[in-house]
Amino acid sequence: MVRPLVCLCVLLGISAGVNANSIYLSSLDLTKMHQDWGQPRADLSVDKNPLTIDGQQFARGIGTHAGSVFFISLDGRARRFEARVGFDDEVKSAKRRPMNPVQFKVLGDRKVLFDSGPIRVGDAAVPIDADLTGVHTLVLVVRSAGPGINSMHTDWADAAISYTGDKPTAADLPPDPAIILTPQPGPAPQINCAKVVGVRPGHPLLFLVATSGKRPIAFSAEGLPAGLSIDADSGMITGTVASAGTYRAKLHAASPLGASERDVRIVVGDQIALTPPMGWNSWNCFARSVSDEKVRAAADAMVHSGLIQHGWTYINIDDCWEVQADQPPENRRDSTGRILTNEKFPDMKALTDYIHSRGLRAGIYSSPGPSTCGGFEASYNHEALDAGQYARWGFDYLKYDWCSYGRVADDIRKQPNPPSQLEILQHPYLLMRHQLDQQNRDIVFSLCQYGMGDVWKWGGQVGGNCWRTTDDINDSWGSMSSIGFNQNGHEAYAHPGNWNDPDMLVVGNVGWGPSLHPTRLSPSEQYTHITLWSLLSAPLLIGCDMTQLDAFTLNLLTNDEVIAVNQDPLGRQAKRISKTEEDTEVWARDLEDGSKAVGLFNRSEVTMVVTAKWSDLEITGPHRVRDLWRQKSLGQSDGRFSAEVPRHGAMLIKISPPGA
Repeated sequence: MVRPLVCLCVLLGISAGVNANSIYLSSLDLTKMHQDWGQPRADLSVDKNPLTIDGQQFARGIGTHAGSVFFISLDGRARRFEARVGFDDEVKSAKRRPMNPVQFKVLGDRKVLFDSGPIRVGDAAVPIDADLTGVHTLVLVVRSAGPGINSMHTDWADAAISYTGDKPTAADLPPDPAIILTPQPGPAPQINCAKVVGVRPGHPLLFLVATSGKRPIAFSAEGLPAGLSIDADSGMITGTVASAGTYRAKLHAASPLGASERDVRIVVGDQIALTPPMGWNSWNCFARSVSDEKVRAAADAMVHSGLIQHGWTYINIDDCWEVQADQPPENRRDSTGRILTNEKFPDMKALTDYIHSRGLRAGIYSSPGPSTCGGFEASYNHEALDAGQYARWGFDYLKYDWCSYGRVADDIRKQPNPPSQLEILQHPYLLMRHQLDQQNRDIVFSLCQYGMGDVWKWGGQVGGNCWRTTDDINDSWGSMSSIGFNQNGHEAYAHPGNWNDPDMLVVGNVGWGPSLHPTRLSPSEQYTHITLWSLLSAPLLIGCDMTQLDAFTLNLLTNDEVIAVNQDPLGRQAKRISKTEEDTEVWARDLEDGSKAVGLFNRSEVTMVVTAKWSDLEITGPHRVRDLWRQKSLGQSDGRFSAEVPRHGAMLIKISPPGA
């Protein structure tokens, strides 16, 4: 039943005798409303159905999708804003029903006028009655209150503004220019590689002494263990070490323009991935259109752009290199059961050899189920054969994606006395880990199962080097921020060799297929993205087409002081140390040198001052502060540090004791 309209003077709470007008939100220019999926709808849900919240239907309002934001210019003329908000009932029958709650916020200039708190599917409509006296800019926000934004169809129902004088008007988002903060590296050599690397005894090592500066540069090393050597021209360290142990080497890079050195620990033992993997993955730009040619071009771009000299290492092929799973068995595997490639990958061994020749490592993708997410041949019942094939081809990284294994798991649950849910989740990863361990090379094992069963608590126990903690990311503020800022609490499970993975980077030109577009993240949001992922010790996997890198994206990906936070040998993931009602947050992590990396974040829709307090950081006295994005000393602070941070922006600082 449609809710009957009432007299607007009653609806808006306007006292008799006051000369006030009213306007429904749905009559404003909705092209200025920004949301992360679909289009805002006037008087309809985002899927063009009647507006309905918990069985109650509304004639007027806006159907939207989290995250969304709507700026409205009032110029101090408005009196009140009233609405009823919640999930639209159409999500109850959605293929992927939202698991996370949603949150509505109403901002008047820099003040929070209303905060719904978490609202879940099926909750009754929540009323809003906000006083707008003196407010110049009204900002309406809907966002996920958990990691991810799937199926977050929400409504501003019966939403209207009472005002005097000129009508309120929809406004544009605040400007956000693409300012390059990082100074260009100088011509003198500067070693930027990780300070620790792990390899198993007897397994081949390929480690590039990543070094910026004008070539030619001469490389040398002291203290390399027996079995390893360094190429003087390329800086590539290769070979095998027979005996377990920790070896301390000093690396040198010199040219007529200067010299650089770095101490590096080479840990020969059971653990690899002692710092989070850094590299590129094909999915977020090419998806099903990936090919041998595009992967080679990515490797070349990693070198030509200079990214390789800042520690970027892996070139990872995602799904769609295999034969379609619906093809006859003889087309999918050879007579011995070894998996075959499709026509876009004519010689996988030649491809990995090419990647290695560039000083890079190679990654591949599969699923424990019968087919991959894209419907291609996967590893179910062929785990030993596939692990052996990956090793023969020369791969160094495996992303293992749950996908069709869900059907296998459902069948297992139907058996008499089935294993526990946790055992079902762990089994396919334990199985593949065992097979990888039989190979004579190190293969980083990346679990991809979207955080099911709190995988961060047990991913290391099944031999994972990293594990996805969330659903897939996309290039929107709602997706990136809801994923990144919901990693708090996972830090206890991350350490060298084992990393929480909030998914790949969505900067540059992305598109999930042949057609690409510039990321929809604003410049400030991109700084937030890289800042937060660096603090989180997350694997850094570039998701864009690296042959189309612009200066701003290169700036994001080549700041060695920011990357050093991600690659810090201590391996401590950051945690949230403070949060305000105004949506500012401070995150911090300890670094090996005794300093702290601190992120100042503004999740609000307006510029805010963000403050890091020494008491929250558990430090006292004067400390030196350095702006890592600008690579600039900010002097000493005592007790706190404050900075103005733009909408959706971040500042990354390093706080060090005076003598450090």
